[in-house]
Amino acid sequence: MVKAKSKSKNGSEKKKKEERVTFNIDKEKNFSEWFTEIIKTAELADIRYNVKGFLVFQPWSVMAMEKMYKHYEKVLQRKGHRPYWFPTVLSEKNFYLEKEHVKGFSPEVFWITEAGNTRLNEKLALRPTSETAFYQMFSLWIRSYKDLPFKTYQRANVFRYETKATRPFLRSREFHWIETHCAHATQQEAEKQVKEDMETSKELLRDIFCLPFIFFERPQWDKFAGAEKTFAADVLNPDGKLVQQPSTHLLGQNFSKPFNVKFKDKDGKEKYCFTTCYGPAISRIFASIVIVHGDNKGLKFPWNIAPVQVIIVPIGEDREVARKAEEIKREFETQEFEVEIDSSDKTPGEKFFFWEMKGVPLRIELGIKEIREKELTIYRRDIEKKEKVKEKDLLNYIIKTSESYDENLLKHADALFEGRIKDVKSREEIRAALESGEIARCGFCSINKEGEKCAEVVEKDLMAKVRGKKLEAEKPSGSSEKCAICGKKAQEVVYIAREY
Repeated sequence: MVKAKSKSKNGSEKKKKEERVTFNIDKEKNFSEWFTEIIKTAELADIRYNVKGFLVFQPWSVMAMEKMYKHYEKVLQRKGHRPYWFPTVLSEKNFYLEKEHVKGFSPEVFWITEAGNTRLNEKLALRPTSETAFYQMFSLWIRSYKDLPFKTYQRANVFRYETKATRPFLRSREFHWIETHCAHATQQEAEKQVKEDMETSKELLRDIFCLPFIFFERPQWDKFAGAEKTFAADVLNPDGKLVQQPSTHLLGQNFSKPFNVKFKDKDGKEKYCFTTCYGPAISRIFASIVIVHGDNKGLKFPWNIAPVQVIIVPIGEDREVARKAEEIKREFETQEFEVEIDSSDKTPGEKFFFWEMKGVPLRIELGIKEIREKELTIYRRDIEKKEKVKEKDLLNYIIKTSESYDENLLKHADALFEGRIKDVKSREEIRAALESGEIARCGFCSINKEGEKCAEVVEKDLMAKVRGKKLEAEKPSGSSEKCAICGKKAQEVVYIAREY
């Protein structure tokens, strides 16, 4: 619940100007309950839909995520990806063509077995991901080396029967994402695409969504089902747990061979393509935006995805104030800013704290005094301060602030990682780091199959996961020369953390 606190005069008269909105749950002390509370209070999603693991996305989250999709699709199309809309269902025959893929996803598949009163001759799967759909069509579309690289994407919802505890946006049985699928002539070109995908993650996650992250090469036992290698971005929560965000996968020819995705090279010989895929889950990224930037007042949206960027709050019911509010709104809209006027019958204090809770970047306070003095009060959600701005300078102020606003969010978000990576050399030191909300960095025997037994110890005994190794080479030395679990010579430096 959200409560408004106010001081009283002579035990009765309330000073609305002193109202403050706070949450019953402190984010730093009880993050999990805070997250549940902000979803409900800010009306991001309604979890009362009567099918377990599915939720109703409400307008405030949908408007933000639509902007997120827009930014992502713009970047993908600039880099040569073309949009497709594929069916939601997969044929059972296609699904079972790639063995490792089947092994990884079968336990999570929703199967359709009946239509009306008719039992289907072949089961249909609600897509948990779409490799088997895309590559069936690639085999029909790709003929020559001139068709390559063949770069596609779709925005879609996918379905997975998640057996762990579900959390809105973080872990659901239906989530909203973008998936890219690309075919290349050589392994080297496929590897280049994977690097481009990681650059795309940086371009969006950090530069637009203001989220700091670490990219890891995942261990072989934790790679995408059917991939040769998986690389994934991990974003840190305030409670020390990691959230996996966009991952990109080097698939080699594991799908092109069973789906017969071939091309004729310059020499006229038929060759199998090398494929890659990339999956930024918009709904999960949205969760990290809420988590990383929010505080005890509520949400803080980065400028470029805020559903409303500027809220104008008229003080009083004077017609001149109303006309000026509309005039300012129209002027801002010429610059394509998202602007609203709060003309509700709430008190100014209630309006102020409501829009702070909703995460609107800027608030303009407008009354007769401001009109007469031709100077307005602007509240900035990023630095929690008010500033006085001359009316003649207002538009330039908004433009300038829109360009620098996210720098403050990113600076604060970057601080989450400061001092949170702990060098350790034993199982007990890993445990202590995890209990303190830290990421453990240590020597490890291998991220290939031979290290899987040590990874099982990490999962069962420490309730954590080996996230993988950083892309920049970190050679074992000093305290990391031996595996922190088995004591054998370390081949890698890995990061261990708990996750959502």
